[in-house]
Amino acid sequence: MKLLVGLGNPGPEYARSRHNVGFLVADEVARMTGAGFALRKFGAEIAEASTGGERFWIVKPQTYMNHSGEAVGAAMRFWKLDVADLVVVHDDLELDAFRVQVKVGGGHAGHNGLRSVNAHAGSPDYARVRLGVGRPPPQVDPADWVLGRFPRAEDAAVADLVERGAEAARAVVVDGAAKAMNEFNRRKPPAE
Repeated sequence: MKLLVGLGNPGPEYARSRHNVGFLVADEVARMTGAGFALRKFGAEIAEASTGGERFWIVKPQTYMNHSGEAVGAAMRFWKLDVADLVVVHDDLELDAFRVQVKVGGGHAGHNGLRSVNAHAGSPDYARVRLGVGRPPPQVDPADWVLGRFPRAEDAAVADLVERGAEAARAVVVDGAAKAMNEFNRRKPPAE
């Protein structure tokens, strides 16, 4: 049993923001597996899914990014899961825009959602699907950048990022992080 967590902020004002690509990937994995977010528990929307013979939970914390770990920790305790069972999908400023990368462990690099998950999971040593949103221009505050929306001109690139992110998340759940890293970390985003 795995816990696949997409990080984001609830509410329509954040729906297309860079910070919410984790939610978009969670929605895409649910669509791919025919799962629906029918359960409301632990301050999160939850879908029960199955793919490649693996049963897992898809979780979208509704506590706002800075408190995402509260839902994650509660779900892990309830289902008696370890950090090895946790997969977190999140936006990443340090990764080139529209790049997907899988890793295990590491710091939070100032990402408050990861900081909260690290604290409530009890360890940073879980699998992560990093979704590159790129660095902001010098005159733009990073917080404003991640809370800002993707321009409409990037719709196709965002759709591709979400699709590749969902494929990577599914691969981590079914095949494990090491195999997913081999497959996805070598891929480059499509040329613009």
